[in-house]
Amino acid sequence: MKKLTISGLSKTYSNGTTALKEVNLEVNQGMFGLLGPNGAGKSTLMRTIATLQSSDSGNIKFDSIDIQENQTKIKKKLGFLPQSFDFYPNLSAWDTLNYYAILKGITNHNERKNLVTEWLVKVNLYDQRKKRVGGFSGGMKQRLGIAQALIANPELVIVDEPTAGLDPKERNHFHNILSEIGEDKIVILSTHIVDDVSDLCTDMAIINQGQVILQGSPLAEVEKLTGRIWRKIIKKDELDWYSSEFEVISSHLYMGDIRVIVYSDSDLSGFELKTPDLEDVYFKTIPHQGDIVGGE
Repeated sequence: MKKLTISGLSKTYSNGTTALKEVNLEVNQGMFGLLGPNGAGKSTLMRTIATLQSSDSGNIKFDSIDIQENQTKIKKKLGFLPQSFDFYPNLSAWDTLNYYAILKGITNHNERKNLVTEWLVKVNLYDQRKKRVGGFSGGMKQRLGIAQALIANPELVIVDEPTAGLDPKERNHFHNILSEIGEDKIVILSTHIVDDVSDLCTDMAIINQGQVILQGSPLAEVEKLTGRIWRKIIKKDELDWYSSEFEVISSHLYMGDIRVIVYSDSDLSGFELKTPDLEDVYFKTIPHQGDIVGGE
C-alpha cells in the first residue's frame, strides 16, 4: 500500500505571509480530499508536494522516497493538475497531449499514439483533437489538463481545484475518471467544493490559515454530528439575534428568507432536526464568519 507522509511542513513567503504552519498529514492509497477556503494554504501544499516550491522546514515522503531530496525520481511518479495552467494556443489537442507524453518519458511512438487516443476519448475531446487549444473553452482546457496529468499512469496524483469551470455533466464524468484511477494510486483532491470530497473521498483533511484542523473519514465525521444539527427559516433581520443566541454554523438564502444551520447537543424548540452532511462538518470546523453562503 502506497503512503504519503507530511511532517512538520511550514512555509512563509517573503512578504511575511505564513502559508503553512507545521502541517502533518498521512495520506494512504485511494482518494484523499483536502478541503479549505480560498487562501487556506491548499495550493501552497500541493505545489510543495509537486516539487514546484520548497518549504522552510519539515519533510515529505512518498513511501521511502524523500520528495525534496529526490525531485527527479518523484516527478516520474507524479501527475499534477494545478489550479492555474495554460497550453500553447496554436497547438492542436492531439499535439498538445502528445507533447506532454514525450515530456513524461513515453518515447515509443505506437505506445504514445495509443495513450493519446485513449485519454482524448476518456476526457471527451477526441472529436476536437485537431482543433487549436487556443480556441477551447475553459472546461475543455480543464479536461485536457486532466488528461496530461494522468497519461503516464502516475502513482501519485495531485489535482488542485479540478472541477472549476466544468459543467455538471463534465464534473460527473471527471468524478468517474478519478474514482477509477484512485483504486491503486494516491489521489489528492484539493478543493473548496464540499460535494467533490463527499462524492469521491474515503479520507480527508480540512485546512485553514495554513493549519490542518481536522483529518478523518468523511463518513465518520458526518456521523459524529448525528442528532446535533438543527435548522430553521428566519427573516434576514433576525440573523444577528440568532447568531448571538445559538451556535450558527452556516446560513443560506432560502426563498427570500434565511435558513440557519445550528449546532446543539440538546433539543431546540422551534427548530427542525437536520440529517448532517459534509458541509455541516466543514462549517462546524471552520469558524463561522457570519456571512451568508449560497443556497441549499
